[in-house]
Amino acid sequence: MKIIRSIASMQNRVKEMRKKAKRIGFVPTMGYLHPGHMSLAHQSVKECDITVMSIYVNPLQFGSGEDYEKYPRDLKKDITLSKKAGVDYLFVPSDYVMYPEGFSSKVSVTNVTQTLCGASRPGHFEGVATVVLKLFNIIMPDAAYFGQKDAQQAIIIKKMVKDLNMPIEIKALPIVREESGLAMSSRNAYLSEPQKLQALSLYQALSKARQLIRQGECSKVKIISAMKRLILREKSVKIDYIAIVDAEKLSIKKIIKGKVLIALAVFIGKVRLIDNIKLKVKK
Repeated sequence: MKIIRSIASMQNRVKEMRKKAKRIGFVPTMGYLHPGHMSLAHQSVKECDITVMSIYVNPLQFGSGEDYEKYPRDLKKDITLSKKAGVDYLFVPSDYVMYPEGFSSKVSVTNVTQTLCGASRPGHFEGVATVVLKLFNIIMPDAAYFGQKDAQQAIIIKKMVKDLNMPIEIKALPIVREESGLAMSSRNAYLSEPQKLQALSLYQALSKARQLIRQGECSKVKIISAMKRLILREKSVKIDYIAIVDAEKLSIKKIIKGKVLIALAVFIGKVRLIDNIKLKVKK
């Protein structure tokens, strides 16, 4: 595995691979890798000739007062895990490389950014779309791999790729969970052992919603109320949002029917965690 830090070097490698008609898979990450990230890398290695993984904590997607400075980082461990997974190239740029002096362009994807995390973190997805488009232009992958835990992010990237006619296949892979049901996340590193137990309420609430829907409950108010009651049994827990939306357009569902995404964001102390499930509801 080769570690590359400059855009020019990465682009030159890509040109060489393209001349050899290699299929390039790309896994964009912010590092502090866990089994969720590695599932994406394994899938890329399986489906592509060459796998590129990026490790970059993107400042544009962090709002004022968020955890950019404290975001967990462990490049040495990330390098070891990437090698073990069969990654061919690890792209690790600096802030100056990605956003040199005078950088002033941003990418905005509308409509699908208005709900869920887009509503509670203004500007977040503008930062995500900007960095992902830059990475796509640098690496020029045939396929890019994202996790379903960040469901809104994956939908936004798919929309951007479609709107801008980019020849990239976007793949959103299933959430990888701990045995307890807690969704894998780099931010889980912030949690104390008691807080990890409190965080189980996220998936428990989603499972409760799925159970109610399968039993025939169609009232959004009742379903969300049941989820809130379950989550708020835990101390020092604050709900950012709970929403039931269309699984593709991310518009608020008036009637629970068809492809549905049930998503939530919850603060465990100061740690913000997200989770979701997808359902196909027949009526």
